[in-house]
Amino acid sequence: MLAAERRDHLLGLLAREGKIVAKDVAAGLGISEDSVRRDLRDLAAEGLCQRVYGGALPVSPAVADYAARQSVTPDGKRKVASVAAALVPPGGALILDGGTTALAVARVLPRDLACTVITHSPTIAAALLDHPQAELFLLGGRVFKHSAVACGAAAVEAAQNVSADLCLLGVTGVHPEAGLTTGDAEEAAMKRALAARAAETYVLASSEKIGTASRFRVLPWTAITGLITDADPHDTVLSRLRTLGVDITTTG
Repeated sequence: MLAAERRDHLLGLLAREGKIVAKDVAAGLGISEDSVRRDLRDLAAEGLCQRVYGGALPVSPAVADYAARQSVTPDGKRKVASVAAALVPPGGALILDGGTTALAVARVLPRDLACTVITHSPTIAAALLDHPQAELFLLGGRVFKHSAVACGAAAVEAAQNVSADLCLLGVTGVHPEAGLTTGDAEEAAMKRALAARAAETYVLASSEKIGTASRFRVLPWTAITGLITDADPHDTVLSRLRTLGVDITTTG
């Protein structure tokens, strides 16, 4: 089989199965695992897959810059945001992560809701300036421009000194095997620090993130209260997550 044919075969397998296991592909095609790994390196370099131990997973589309991500599935993000916003109790404290789905949450929170919002995103804070009953706490640190959030040691330390009833967390990838992932190590650490300070943590994931993976793991499934998504309730990935005990709320 020619290299171009192997490439098409791998991309087709990734689309059908949601993963590539290098040893299985090698056995099926009668080639070496080294050849498969080389092909996967080439695909990963083109942004067509996310390499993991033993193979590859679909790459998350949520790795584009912040401005570009705002145009990705905006309707789905609004649906997820509406469900998530309804979880915020009057008078309660909310840790709101950064990113475009979290920004959608900020925009749908009732203007007269009395609550405390803790965030490391200046974009989120700005979106809530016209909410007169919302107390805002902005955690500072090095600004990670990809998601318009503060990260790094200073931000993590600041997060360790707050607490909340609820944390609404964004990720770039949701996969049964890879777990909850994002594309930057410091951002992943910040997300863990935020989730650790809330009584309940819900992950917000619009449909394009389901079944995909990024490089850095954020949290194990056991560390979250539930997942909110606009994906098809009968999606095979969601079915697999339910077998892992993940509580899933769909907007459909």
